[in-house]
Amino acid sequence: MWIADGWKSYEVLDCSGGEKLERWGEYLLVRPDPQVIWNTERKNPGWKKKNGHYHRSSKGGGEWEFFDLPKTWSIDYDLPLSGRKDSDIRKLTFNLKPFSFKHTGLFPEQASNWNWFSELISNAVKNGRTVRVLNLFAYTGGATISAAAAGAEVTHVDASKGMVGWAKENALSSGLQDAHIRWLVDDCHKFVQREERRGSRYDAVIMDPPSYGRGPGGEIWKIEDEIYPLVRDCAKILSEDPLFFLINSYTTGLQAGVLSYLLGSLIVPEYGGRAEAGEVGLPVTDSGLVLPAGASGRWNPQTK
Repeated sequence: MWIADGWKSYEVLDCSGGEKLERWGEYLLVRPDPQVIWNTERKNPGWKKKNGHYHRSSKGGGEWEFFDLPKTWSIDYDLPLSGRKDSDIRKLTFNLKPFSFKHTGLFPEQASNWNWFSELISNAVKNGRTVRVLNLFAYTGGATISAAAAGAEVTHVDASKGMVGWAKENALSSGLQDAHIRWLVDDCHKFVQREERRGSRYDAVIMDPPSYGRGPGGEIWKIEDEIYPLVRDCAKILSEDPLFFLINSYTTGLQAGVLSYLLGSLIVPEYGGRAEAGEVGLPVTDSGLVLPAGASGRWNPQTK
């Protein structure tokens, strides 16, 4: 399991009864989590002193209940950049707000992936290489600003205009207003197909596809049907010497091994290396255990 244990301004304090108690900066939130099937005793006082509580509805969806929570706030993450000369740590700042379907605009467990690929990028840049990264289903830009902070040229693609705008704000807050980032509102798969026809090439691909979604033109996305052809087409726009490929999945029915199989069948035969996959997780402060939070598949040519 890849554990995002580098956070200072975020932590899972406790989890029980289908919910998790989280600290986001100075604010405490209680949100539902389908992985939390245990009913351990809720000893942490934060359960009673929460600033926000998302209540799941039995009919689907849910709604927030707020207790002295601002409309927006921010938290920081210290990104380690071993290959950079200017600093070993780059502070990233993420703007948060609670919105529909329990989210805050950030998936903290992805920090374990940010650390992984940012080291690959920063070392390559240190050695004089230009690294072009394509980030698909890029959401509010956690991976985009991590890659840009490491020195990559990033193309950020998401079907939601609002999410792309949010990502731009995160880049600005992180001091990356002059970074080489191309912001695009587009259907991810159609964009990849157009890039192939244009002859565009990328040194790395990051994708964080939803289980289900719609493109800007109403296109229906179902991960079980669409992920294989998308990875296949992404393989066609990789450079001759690609640096890495990352797939994230939150779909509980899609096991980690599926992601490594996709990469192993579509990327490894052409570029070598070995695909690997595993759960990503967050440490739980009170129990000392780890809460699983999805899966990732990783490839880079140096993996043996």
